[in-house]
Amino acid sequence: MPSTEKILYFLSSALLSAGGVAILGYGMSTDWAHTTMSCAPLGSSDFNGSSTIQMGLFNGSEEKVSCPRFSSEEVVKVFERLKVIGGAAFTLQVLVVFLLVLALVGSAGSILITLYNSISNPYETYMGPIGLFVCSGLSASLAFLALVLYLINIFVEKIGKKMASVNSEVNLNDEEAQLLLGFYLLLPYIGVNLLAILLVYLYQHAAYTQRKEQEKPTEDAPKDIMMF
Repeated sequence: MPSTEKILYFLSSALLSAGGVAILGYGMSTDWAHTTMSCAPLGSSDFNGSSTIQMGLFNGSEEKVSCPRFSSEEVVKVFERLKVIGGAAFTLQVLVVFLLVLALVGSAGSILITLYNSISNPYETYMGPIGLFVCSGLSASLAFLALVLYLINIFVEKIGKKMASVNSEVNLNDEEAQLLLGFYLLLPYIGVNLLAILLVYLYQHAAYTQRKEQEKPTEDAPKDIMMF
């Protein structure tokens, strides 16, 4: 049966991983970016209208004001529009979602491993701390990679402008993109995964130090005493 100290460390790590799943799950369901552009009819340089598109990973909304002549608001299916656009924009969006799903799977693995370790002692197997280090480390790495790819999609591929241009015969200019809550929630998600690793590492270090301290009297004992 594990010690109380071990149970507390591993349960705390499990709670952190579970919190990470909740954070990322909510982040994937909310908006990630907001793009505002000036709008003018085709062939005109009179940018009096505006087009605003707010998007999450899957859904979003678009609001047009005098763009080109009338105002409108509609729901946006992100993948449907990106499929029309094709190319790198669609591929990057697919990769971002795929990486985040894998990160959630890694977090689920971390939770299972830490709960298992709170009731047993599988130290030297993949179900021990090594398994947690791999799962949580992988989750944090995948989330960071998704973060970078999404930044590229927003600021390099300019998916906001491309999505607003689909089925719209207008000129768009002065694009201004902002990142929203869903994107920023990747940062605490990465943080809690690293904290989960740190907690288990601290326990391992403390247990190793204690074990070494217990071995010292035997190592330091006189040889004639040890012979008996």
